[in-house]
Amino acid sequence: MKKPLLFLATAVLLATSALAQHSDKETKEDIARHRAIASAHEGAARCLEAGKGEKVCVQELQAACKGLALGKYCGMRHAH
Repeated sequence: MKKPLLFLATAVLLATSALAQHSDKETKEDIARHRAIASAHEGAARCLEAGKGEKVCVQELQAACKGLALGKYCGMRHAH
């Protein structure tokens, strides 16, 4: 009984890892996207430091992040 389950788990793991691999071009695109998202978040931090208020800064974040990440908070949400 253990061998079939081990085989199935191994097969699922291998299939998942095969799907997760990216080409060099895709990896470079991911790097650029992460840097753009980080830049958008850095802009939001500067906005808050300037005292503009959360509502204004979230709107600026959304504009800077359009098309980069999912969700209202540009792919990142944290607790307050």
